[in-house]
Amino acid sequence: MTTHAPAAPGRSLPRLPGPAWFQEYGVYAAVAALLLFNAFFTEHFLTADNLRTQLIQVAPVVIVALGMALVIGTEGVDLSVGSAMALAAAVLPLYLGYGLVPALLIALLAGAVVGAVNGTLVSVVGLQPIVATLALFVGGRGIALVMADGQLKQISNPDLLALGTGSFLGIPLVVLIAGVLALAVAFLVHRTTFGRQVVAIGGNRPAAALAGLPVKRVLTGVYILCGVLAALAGILATARLTASDPSSLGNLMELSAITAVVVGGTPLSGGSIRVLGTVAGALLMQLLRATLVKHDLPDSTAQIAQAAIIIVAVYVARERRSR
Repeated sequence: MTTHAPAAPGRSLPRLPGPAWFQEYGVYAAVAALLLFNAFFTEHFLTADNLRTQLIQVAPVVIVALGMALVIGTEGVDLSVGSAMALAAAVLPLYLGYGLVPALLIALLAGAVVGAVNGTLVSVVGLQPIVATLALFVGGRGIALVMADGQLKQISNPDLLALGTGSFLGIPLVVLIAGVLALAVAFLVHRTTFGRQVVAIGGNRPAAALAGLPVKRVLTGVYILCGVLAALAGILATARLTASDPSSLGNLMELSAITAVVVGGTPLSGGSIRVLGTVAGALLMQLLRATLVKHDLPDSTAQIAQAAIIIVAVYVARERRSR
C-alpha cells in the first residue's frame, strides 16, 4: 500500500483571488493592464496629449457617474441624467444675456428640479426608481427641445467657453472639476452623517426608517444631487462643444454612468458606494473604447467588450453576495 507524505506544516497551495478581491480591486487591475498593453502595443497612446484627451472626454461621465453612485447606493437608479444634461444645455443660451453666473445657477436649478421630481416620486409617492425616472428620461428631453425650439444654438460667451477649453496649472478645467467633485463625494459618503444615512438606507430601508433616519428627505436629497451633477456635466459638455444641442447631448449617458458605477464595484443592491471605483470604472470604459479605436476596430466591438465587462462585474458581485 502506497503512503503519501503529509504536507509540510505551515505550507499550502496559493489561493486564487476570489469574487471579493475582484470586486474590490478588479477595476484597478484592469485599468493598469490596459495601460500596460497600450504602452507596448499602441503607438503614441501614452503621450501627454492623448492622455489629456482621454481625461477630457471621460470627465463628464465621471461627474454624472458620481451622482449615479449615490442613487445606486440607495438601491435606486436614475435614468433621467441624460435629460437633465439636455435641460441644462437648453437653459444656458436663454439666460446668458443676464450674465454667466445667473445662467449657470438657473441651469443647475433645472437639474435640481429634475432630481426633486424624481426623489419625490420615489420617496413620497413610492414609485420604483426605474419607473419614476423613466418619466423624465422621456419627457425631460422633450421639454429641453421645446425650450430650444428644436434647434442647435451656438455659444459665444468667452467665459462659458473657457470652462470647456481652459486649464489651470496645465490641468484642463473639466478634469480638475471632475477630480474635485470626486473628492467631495468621497468625503460626503465617508465623513458625513448624510453619507452614512445614504448607505444605511440602501442597505435596509425598513430598518433605517425604524431607526428614525429621515428616509424620505435623504432619498430626495440624493436624487437632487444626482440631477445637479448631471446638469453640471451638461454645462461643461456644452462649453466644450461650443454649442447647445439638447437633441443629442447626454444621449445614453445614463447607461455610461450606470456602467461606470457597476464596473467600479458598487452593488446594484445598494448599501455600499465605491467612489474611487466609480472613477476607475469610467476611466476603464473610456480607455477600452480608445484602445479599440486606435487598433482600427469598429465602435460596435467596443460596445460588445463593454457589455462583457458589465456581465462579469455583475456576476462577481452576485457571487460575493452569495458567499
